[in-house]
Amino acid sequence: MSAEVYVYSATQYDDKEIERFLEDHCPALFDRIRPGMRVVLKPNWVRQGHWLDENDWLALITHPHVMSAVLRVTLKRLNGSGQILICDGPQTDSSFAKILARYPLTEWESLCMRAGVGLQVLDLREDEWVTKRETVIMRRKLPGDPLGSTEVNLSGPWSEFYGHKGSDKGFYGADYNISETNAAHNGEDNLYRVSRSVMTADVFINLPKLKTHLKAGITASLKNLVGINTYKNFLPHYSLGCPDEGGDQFPGVKRRQRLEAAGGKWLKQRVLTAPLLARMFSYIKPMLGRVMGADETIRSGCWHGNDTLWRMVLDLNKILFYADPDGRMDSSKQLGRTLYFSVVDAIVAGEGNGPLRPDPLVHGHLFCGDDPVVLDTVCAQSLGFDYQLIPMLKHAWDIVCFPLTASCPDDIRIFFGSTQLGLQEYKERITRFARPARGWQILSPQNVLENGCDVN
Repeated sequence: MSAEVYVYSATQYDDKEIERFLEDHCPALFDRIRPGMRVVLKPNWVRQGHWLDENDWLALITHPHVMSAVLRVTLKRLNGSGQILICDGPQTDSSFAKILARYPLTEWESLCMRAGVGLQVLDLREDEWVTKRETVIMRRKLPGDPLGSTEVNLSGPWSEFYGHKGSDKGFYGADYNISETNAAHNGEDNLYRVSRSVMTADVFINLPKLKTHLKAGITASLKNLVGINTYKNFLPHYSLGCPDEGGDQFPGVKRRQRLEAAGGKWLKQRVLTAPLLARMFSYIKPMLGRVMGADETIRSGCWHGNDTLWRMVLDLNKILFYADPDGRMDSSKQLGRTLYFSVVDAIVAGEGNGPLRPDPLVHGHLFCGDDPVVLDTVCAQSLGFDYQLIPMLKHAWDIVCFPLTASCPDDIRIFFGSTQLGLQEYKERITRFARPARGWQILSPQNVLENGCDVN
């Protein structure tokens, strides 16, 4: 790993120009690929489109031209033998078919066939849901990863949850079954279930979309690893309850929030697990949301005090770098089990209430490198955000057990062609600040200056 970040500047997507940049400025990243290797391309395919308008997708998922350029450069290095796996585990209520409709699959298949390289495109999820009015009304099982899953237990100090005491109400995961999430994260054990195809690959190329994020602050290389999971409910998203109870579900303590916390837990465990009752509730939910302040209330861990999600994200990155395909962690690997690098799509980034409802931001950059902590720090600064105010990044630099970087922020070197900048020099050149997600106004310099850092 190195602390070098290579930046491509453009305001429009052109796969041939992106390919030229990758060949001319990032050859050291791709030259690690050898004939016969199995290479994973991991895009951000969280959802087929914006939550309010599925036809609006540019700021939501990795652009097809970025993926096509990376695919062609990878095929050159494989030189006639090997395998490429394009995979992700989208949000459970997303349509994989609709996501794939955004991409030139026929062209990719032809490219790989002519190059003599195998191609698989996989939905890694074990489950898919149908939702109405943000309520799960139907569930179905999926084939998932054809190689199955790898279950990893980051026990004791191996996990970033070590020593963390949330509320007595427990963690909330991705589904209504709270007990399952808390059995997986019980204070000693921290279980994760990830794709075995990913864990057996020789090369992992991360292809995230740079966006603001309601729970994490930003999403780029580190957060994109949520998509290597095959079972989402093992992933703690927030700790139930208010801060005075040890929870981070809400940023403040109000009677309405206490009522919502208690009532929501009861509904999810007693009502929404039954399909017929869930369908009936989906008609009531919009009215209930208006009563509880759906538009203005910060809930579900969607704020800068979320002390849960960043731990899960960093744990997943440890697993990619240090776990073997059977789930054994090996500290001797020293970030070398899998060849890794990342190409972050920020030509059109997302600002505001990402990751599912972002507004497009013509950011005009790709960021390339092989250290996810370095890359995400630069990406945060490129949005005008202080990375030290984002727990996921602040703590990523300080990991002792299974570290994710061998560098420090002062080591970072950012290359714009022949121009080289340090992190502070780069920060001073930022002239446009992205609008953070609701609940993350602490990242807005103007908001901090005028209103302080409180979010209630």
